[in-house]
Amino acid sequence: MHFSAFLTTRSSGPADDRPVIAAMIDHAVDAERLGFDAVFLPDHHFTGYAPPASDPVVFAAYLAAKLPRLHFGFSVQTIPLHHPVRFAERLNLIDQLTDGKVLVGTGSGTTPEEMIGLGINYQDTARLSVSNLEIVERLWAKKISDPPVEFDNGHYRGSVVSRIVPAPYSAEGPRMMSVAARPSSTQRAADKAQPAFILAFTPPTIDDGRPLEHLRRYFRAYREALEAAGHDETRVARALEWTTHTYQHVHVAETDEQAEEELQLLMEQYQEAIEREHVANLAAERITGVTLPPPPDARKPGYQRTWCLWGSPETVTEHLREIADIGIGNVLGGFLGGPLTPERVALGRRSMELFATRVMPHFRTAA
Repeated sequence: MHFSAFLTTRSSGPADDRPVIAAMIDHAVDAERLGFDAVFLPDHHFTGYAPPASDPVVFAAYLAAKLPRLHFGFSVQTIPLHHPVRFAERLNLIDQLTDGKVLVGTGSGTTPEEMIGLGINYQDTARLSVSNLEIVERLWAKKISDPPVEFDNGHYRGSVVSRIVPAPYSAEGPRMMSVAARPSSTQRAADKAQPAFILAFTPPTIDDGRPLEHLRRYFRAYREALEAAGHDETRVARALEWTTHTYQHVHVAETDEQAEEELQLLMEQYQEAIEREHVANLAAERITGVTLPPPPDARKPGYQRTWCLWGSPETVTEHLREIADIGIGNVLGGFLGGPLTPERVALGRRSMELFATRVMPHFRTAA
């Protein structure tokens, strides 16, 4: 099983931006030192959700020069916000800079605020996500001698005469990842032998507190489709190796009681950040003309059972054995979620050390 660290923590204003960036760099350095296999970066704008998330590819390139052993994942790139030509170019370049160690999750986005800030109608996001990816794939497949690739999806338009430069490092191009939720996205990942993000909930409810039930169902559908797609055993194994289950919050302490007490404090702080950001999201909804459900309450048991992993090293290990038995290849966890405070940094660093030294070795041995 692979283990990855999710580089997220909140900035509450301009004065926090540089400290958050520095904390994210330190966090990535710690991840490599402690034996994590990858760091994943989000793609978010305007909200203060991790300032490096405004351009995760640039941040990944910086980290890759410092931490060449790590894989670099994107969870996830918001496809409608990226011009398809620039997206194709940037992913090929980061594929080269990391010697092929990139994992590019893709999605259609979450909030109207991010969409309208970059000139996208929130109601067009699903359509643009599909059409942009189709354009990117056409661009990657183009040879110099081929006719120009012409595209117009109602928002992005152009004509590429030559080719995408640079070529990718990887023979099949940057490794893409889909969210295996809808049958169409599951089939897409399976047909292309892509690793997948496996959900622990079923939309629109994202916090019912029954993660294993959803995880088993989505993983089974993905694996069956992958094996039915006719790939050889090597490609199937390679896809499953990085198939990912995500915990937004991982917190390990010496005892279950200590972990519980500290997690509840951290969730209070996290909820305050979510509610602060939601004010701007509501304003964007009014401008956009849509009404979305309020964000989930991170203080409630349903959210915590779905999105959090916490306890003593022994308790966390026991839970992860269930995840490993399902067949998940990569566990992605956030150790610094919430607003950046000295206490948050200290608790996150200690939690990460305990996770790396007293949880991860059980699964390395099993491998």
